[in-house]
Amino acid sequence: MYAFIPVTLDSHMLTVLVTGKITTKVDVFSFGVVLMELLTGLMALDEDRPEESQYLAAWFWRIKSDKQKLRAAIDPALDVKDETFESISIIAELAGHCTAREPNQRPDMGHAVNVLAPLVEKWKPLDDDTEDYCGIDYSLPLNQMVKGWQEAEGKDLSYVDLEDSKSSIPARPTGFAESFTSADGR
Repeated sequence: MYAFIPVTLDSHMLTVLVTGKITTKVDVFSFGVVLMELLTGLMALDEDRPEESQYLAAWFWRIKSDKQKLRAAIDPALDVKDETFESISIIAELAGHCTAREPNQRPDMGHAVNVLAPLVEKWKPLDDDTEDYCGIDYSLPLNQMVKGWQEAEGKDLSYVDLEDSKSSIPARPTGFAESFTSADGR
């Protein structure tokens, strides 16, 4: 059974549906929705919520510019203080730009990194326990961390034990990556 999502599809999304080709602007939209999920603690689609808020992106667009409504929508687990609300507002604005209806109005991911990088510097963890977790030096600026990840891409990282992770995300099952390939490239 398929759920119908009542959003007006722009020509770009129709092209994606017809051709199956995904572009970076679709990824940017998805990233914006993930930011919304992180800020609110809500799922992108939840049919158990009231009709006006079932679709997170559409609902978030209506409330993001109203500071009181935005503050009320923030996940209580974030324990928002006045000084953190400024950062949350910046992220909410970025999420709105990323989910713009027209793909050509969405920013590039480089812009998103430029918006988020100063916030990462501002909100680094204070304890030293995070340093060198899984070979990542969190004391480095974000752009240097990304550069290190890019340089490490393709190298053998088998020394990282995913079973010993403190993450709530389960380790990948055997054959996980292979399940995403098919003969027709989809």
